Amino acid sequence: MSVIALVGNPNSGKTTLFNALTGSNQHVGNWPGVTVEKKEGKVKYNNKEYNVVDLPGTYSLGAFSEDEIVARDFILKGNPDIVINVVDATNIERNLYLTSQLIEMGTKVVLALNMMDEALAKDIKIDLDNLSKKLGIPIVATVASKKQGIKDLLKSATEYMDSKNTSKKFTYSKNIEKELENIRPLLANSEYIYPSNWLAIKLLERDQDIISYIDENGSEDLKKKVAEIEAVDSDLELEIIDNRYSFVNNVLAQSVTRPSESKVSLTDKIDTIVTHKFWGIPIFGLIMFIVFQLTFTIGEDLLGGFVEDGLVNLGVYVEGLLINASAPPLLSSFINNGIFGGVAAVIVFVPLIVVLYFFLGILEDTGYMARAAYVMDGVMRKLGLHGKTFISMIIGFGCNVPGIMSTRTLENKKDRMIAILINPFMSCGAKIPIYMLFIAAFFPDSGGIVLFSIYFLGIAMALIVGKIFSKTLFKGENSDFIMELPPYRLPSITSVLRNMWDKVWDFLHRAGTVIFVVVSILWVLSILPFGVEPSSQASFLGKIGTFVAPIFKPAGFGTWQAAVSLFSGIAAKEAVVGVLGMVYSGGEGAADLATQLQGIFTPLTAVSFMVLVLFYTPCAATIATVKKETNSYKWPIFISLYTFAIGWIAAVLVYQVGTLLGF
Repeated sequence: MSVIALVGNPNSGKTTLFNALTGSNQHVGNWPGVTVEKKEGKVKYNNKEYNVVDLPGTYSLGAFSEDEIVARDFILKGNPDIVINVVDATNIERNLYLTSQLIEMGTKVVLALNMMDEALAKDIKIDLDNLSKKLGIPIVATVASKKQGIKDLLKSATEYMDSKNTSKKFTYSKNIEKELENIRPLLANSEYIYPSNWLAIKLLERDQDIISYIDENGSEDLKKKVAEIEAVDSDLELEIIDNRYSFVNNVLAQSVTRPSESKVSLTDKIDTIVTHKFWGIPIFGLIMFIVFQLTFTIGEDLLGGFVEDGLVNLGVYVEGLLINASAPPLLSSFINNGIFGGVAAVIVFVPLIVVLYFFLGILEDTGYMARAAYVMDGVMRKLGLHGKTFISMIIGFGCNVPGIMSTRTLENKKDRMIAILINPFMSCGAKIPIYMLFIAAFFPDSGGIVLFSIYFLGIAMALIVGKIFSKTLFKGENSDFIMELPPYRLPSITSVLRNMWDKVWDFLHRAGTVIFVVVSILWVLSILPFGVEPSSQASFLGKIGTFVAPIFKPAGFGTWQAAVSLFSGIAAKEAVVGVLGMVYSGGEGAADLATQLQGIFTPLTAVSFMVLVLFYTPCAATIATVKKETNSYKWPIFISLYTFAIGWIAAVLVYQVGTLLGF
């Protein structure tokens, strides 16, 4: 199957184009050996199917991050039949720098000039024919969000794929060409996995990844030449970069015209308010509060009842089937207590998760979340943290695993390690069912305020711990913070719903796999040894919980059931609710767990429990990701222990201080 690779800058609409090409016919995985997400899909054109690979968004094809290396290696070693370079038409100058590097590689490139509607709205005129002639590659105008130009792009890509034409040769200044002529003969007649001309450029740029490759595979004469290049203090790398920008500027000078007077855009007008030095952070807090309030109003009040009633009716129906079939007591117990008491207790919160991720998706798609990171940069810097750290924290709201993986964009090791170690304090989607359960039981009229407070507390703790780490474990200078603020756009409902579904499906998948397995194992422990009352303190599960429970007594919830549920949460946080549902179900199936908790917890111990859940040991998947990202066993152990200690101390303080104050 022919392969089409998509490459482009972040915020160029590349993933939107990928979705427009592949529709629902796609899957997400990881690139081998790294934690960079890999998206692949299929597209059919003229009765032929093509494999489309969405490469990581990158500004260049250097070797400064895993994203760049993954994109570069796939283009050079993955042998795609065609590369579609997605370019933001409103930001064409910067985007074409990546295009110049693709032309350097000698690969077949088709340029998708995306967001042409926005360029026209800004009165940016682009001569596509002249631009194509100057670059030496086919160009197709697209508006991926509206699926405009998709057929033309596929037509151009498939025709160019089958042709014998290649990209025009990139030319450099006389000085660079002279240096290249000294290297090219040493690369001739050798079977390197990279194009020889591109290798020569990378050696002049002192690309450490390529130098390491030559050290292992190059001839002695070539190694000697590389040593000479490294020994000379020259500005060849900067000169090559300048050559690329000169090429881009010369091409655009003859192909693109902009209005003489730039108007103040709507984006600029909005940013004067939402990124204001003083009002930016309060506005961010207000927006998040509204999101949480809407989550409860819509998710709990309007949608939650349907799912809950459906599960109750299903439980009654299944129980009737079991009775009519004279099912064995153990099977009935497993289905009633394990599945409906445990797993169903988690699924009942799906409407809230759907609503929350829908609104977060809208904020992301409009471009506001980038502003949130920008307005937080001042606070982060005062605490000795990098501004990009907050981006990884925002991603951690969905799941700590990609949140930790996203820290690879931090070049400074100090910044990266701190970002990894504080990310588990972000309330991931797996913790939401726990919060929702206790809020429904004890704070039904203040749900939005309580949830907002929990999220705020997690951010505050992360910043405090980050400050401590920057002064103790990871001393050093802060690196600069540069990020792109994309223009505000109307959210694409298709994109928002797709991203929302991905997160909800992940939640349901975990409920059907990890949580089901955890609850099943604990259910077995709850009925053994045979002869004891199921889910009682005399069972194996009860004895394990009784042994652990004293640890949590100072926090106000020293019951064996609470202890067992918390430790099951280390496997997966959603399992906390599943296990509570199982041990407290008492054969009632999908009975209201929140009502039962009202007789066991108090509002104060409920707050204490939620605080512990917020801070304590992250799930097994997160711990494994920390191991992979740090390539060390020390940091996974450290993060497991120190977060548990902070969670326990915070929960004890909440309970003990609350008790002293009469709560």
